[in-house]
Amino acid sequence: MRQEFAKGLIYTHARLSENTKTTLEAAAFLYGLIELLTEKGLLTIEELDERKHEVSKRLVIKNRINEVGVLLQEPEYDKYSFKDEAIIDCEKRIHLCKAGCCRLPFALSKQDIREGVLHWDLGRPYIISQDKKGYCIHLQRGSFRCMVREYRAVPCRAYDCRKDNTIWLDFEKKIINPEILRDDWPHCVPFQDERS
Repeated sequence: MRQEFAKGLIYTHARLSENTKTTLEAAAFLYGLIELLTEKGLLTIEELDERKHEVSKRLVIKNRINEVGVLLQEPEYDKYSFKDEAIIDCEKRIHLCKAGCCRLPFALSKQDIREGVLHWDLGRPYIISQDKKGYCIHLQRGSFRCMVREYRAVPCRAYDCRKDNTIWLDFEKKIINPEILRDDWPHCVPFQDERS
């Protein structure tokens, strides 16, 4: 087993080294091109920075949808001292929403990973593991109870369904969004902390 693990690490590190070389080559071409364009007065650094920001946002969304790369919770908070927990009386609504929030994927933090209690999807590191219907594997489906409540991640603590029409069309009137209850509901884009 140890030899197989070592072979896997050697392969991973060799690929990382190749990717680093390719990235450096691409960066050299890109910076050279930027310098030439600015020297010739065809663009300014300010214009480039503004465009870079716009393109970066699009690429982040595209990579999330295509499940490219490793996602970790950003920013990272200590979940045990987290102060902004959403307080919602789930007991009175769970029969309607069927724990719809437990179908929202999210990235775990380094703290979650080091603890080793919360399971992540091996095919999408480090997104919370979900069952075939998209529910968090830590949810007890019959009772809709969290089996790891004490260890739950910051997105679970911070998430406020009152503000999310993915779950509620009208929170006050208890009108659920029927889409969240569909078996084929798209649950591919990980939740991100919108405060960042």
